[in-house]
Amino acid sequence: MGTSDGKHSYNQLFKKGVDLSEYNTMGVSAKALLFTEITDKYQLTELAETGFFDHENWLLFGGGSNILFKTDLNRPVLHMAITGIEVLNESDKKITVQFGAGEEWHAVVEWAVDRNYGGIENLALIPGTTGAAPIQNIGAYGAELADTFEKLEYYDTEKNVFQTLSKEECRFGYRDSIFKRELKGRAIITTVTLNLAKSEHVVDSSYSSLKSFLEEKEINSPGIRDVFDAVVAVRKSKLPDPSLYGNAGSFFKNPVIDYEIHQKLNEKYPNMPSYRLEDGTFKIPAGWLIDHAGWRGKKVGNVGCYKNQALVIVNHGGATGKEIFEFAMKVQKSVKDQFGIELAPEVNIID
Repeated sequence: MGTSDGKHSYNQLFKKGVDLSEYNTMGVSAKALLFTEITDKYQLTELAETGFFDHENWLLFGGGSNILFKTDLNRPVLHMAITGIEVLNESDKKITVQFGAGEEWHAVVEWAVDRNYGGIENLALIPGTTGAAPIQNIGAYGAELADTFEKLEYYDTEKNVFQTLSKEECRFGYRDSIFKRELKGRAIITTVTLNLAKSEHVVDSSYSSLKSFLEEKEINSPGIRDVFDAVVAVRKSKLPDPSLYGNAGSFFKNPVIDYEIHQKLNEKYPNMPSYRLEDGTFKIPAGWLIDHAGWRGKKVGNVGCYKNQALVIVNHGGATGKEIFEFAMKVQKSVKDQFGIELAPEVNIID
């Protein structure tokens, strides 16, 4: 790190040997060789001028809610902490708002719901930062980020310029975007702009768990706040509080299988839930597969699958990243052996 002629004198911009346990919801203790918080986008250009992005195997993360540190990191770490909320355009029907990438996502949803702005109420309580949301096109209960997305700004660490991408240019898919492919490892998102509804917004409460909650409350014509409250209640009933059990939410993606495989599995497991997609394939809940492979509530050492939702792997206290990873791989193998379906981690494994 650094040279005698001062060309790469960015050491002074970092703290050394920072414990990352408070920066990841898994609660894993891992040390970063070098660590800095990005609170202003022009810190990125300052780093670029030192040659940092050309010479270092850097890592960027936000809320630390979708990562697992397997070991200490012998590399520089950038923590995204750019905040701010700015209204760009407003009409009677909609409002266009720009959010800093370091804003906590759930706080953004609360901000919108408090003002009766519609479009992201179904995405309540998804952990992480706003800048991370477009990377995997976060989604829940029939909604996804792409539904309200307008544009974003990112810093291109190869070209050393700020760029803007539209919704189409982000190439959103199911938990997918250009940031997982062509721009992987080179784009640092700084702001995200959303179009939210001020009027004529139709809420989606079609998911059975949301419908059941609203029916119990005798809410027949739910509004934005009602759907938000339902989502929060349902998620809290299924997911552990990270302050009590370290976790990264859903550890695996819901797999998508073709028609023939679905038919064979449906014959053997007629109660297996599935969702037909537009292209004729079927999405299967990973939690159901893990549960029926016998893992829900099972604990091995300091790691286990949560008792209320098998898809969530929890740190019962003191688990290392390596220990959690090995447990996850056992779950993955078990599901493959029983159902012939290989689960892909939704959590980013960092080593």
